[in-house]
Amino acid sequence: MLRRMRHRTPNALADRHGVGIPRVDASRGEGYPRRQGEQPVDEIETLSGKSAGDENFPVASWLLPSRLRPHVAAFYRFARGADDIADNPNLTPQVKVAQLDRLALTLGGTATDDHDAGIAVKMRASLTATGVTDQHCLDLLDAFRQDATQSRYEDWEELMAYCAQSANPVGRYLLDLHGEDPAKYAASDPLCSALQIINHLQDAKEDYRTLDRVYVPLDWMMAEGLDVAALDSAVTDVRLRTVLNQCLDRVDALLERAKPLPLLLRSGRLALESAAILSLARNLAADLRIQDPIAARVTHGRTGFIVHATAGVLGALVRRALPDRAAPRVAAPPR
Repeated sequence: MLRRMRHRTPNALADRHGVGIPRVDASRGEGYPRRQGEQPVDEIETLSGKSAGDENFPVASWLLPSRLRPHVAAFYRFARGADDIADNPNLTPQVKVAQLDRLALTLGGTATDDHDAGIAVKMRASLTATGVTDQHCLDLLDAFRQDATQSRYEDWEELMAYCAQSANPVGRYLLDLHGEDPAKYAASDPLCSALQIINHLQDAKEDYRTLDRVYVPLDWMMAEGLDVAALDSAVTDVRLRTVLNQCLDRVDALLERAKPLPLLLRSGRLALESAAILSLARNLAADLRIQDPIAARVTHGRTGFIVHATAGVLGALVRRALPDRAAPRVAAPPR
């Protein structure tokens, strides 16, 4: 699912260097020429200069229905534009919150948005056209406000509460957009949270160095005798590796809870998209265990992205085609 598009922003989803599932025009099906002046989804840019092609996972890929891609693109623009506000080093926390509040008012139709060519106005129009609630956008704005005012997380539970607003609404938006049963949030939420934590681990050093944000539980670091400065080291030492592996253990558990999602979805296209994302997420989580994200950013790579995304899609096609397949059950979250 489209994870939250934070950090170079739960669809759930392209390698940082622009590698990804092939994309088509955001407003037409594959094979149609673009209208003059139109941009394909992977060329959409925001004030940060980042585009959908800079995400870890495919955003509005050709796997999704062509009629819905423009709405996913509007959601991406909205989330990325709001994220640009929260990450802007030239704005004070108070100004960031005020600008995010203005986006919320514009989304509700009670203010005029002049940020990034009216991203909230366009998002409101998309929500009106599709009948999707604005709550997912409002939850994202709450997470961006939190980014503007909070830079540390005491424990895993606090970090998961953050992910509930920063990542899970993305998957919920996609499910609603495709007319899926909200009961399936139980499978999409852990996937989106896992994607968010994977991204935190990929960018732990950069987030600390450039934004003074730490998305690694402080109690786990303290238990190993570490302070946050360890994230700015040249390499990961044994103690920090223990903490990172604790995070990855929880990520693996989240991905296991999300495993039934491709078989639960009524939309075949969304099911294939989610299967590709699950496969990519498992690959990145495994790579984060054997590579050092402090020494260098861990990514899929061109070949890895194609191989693992394709494997996920093919696996889902086979499983969904099996006769008399039993309905999968979603594991309850641990208490």
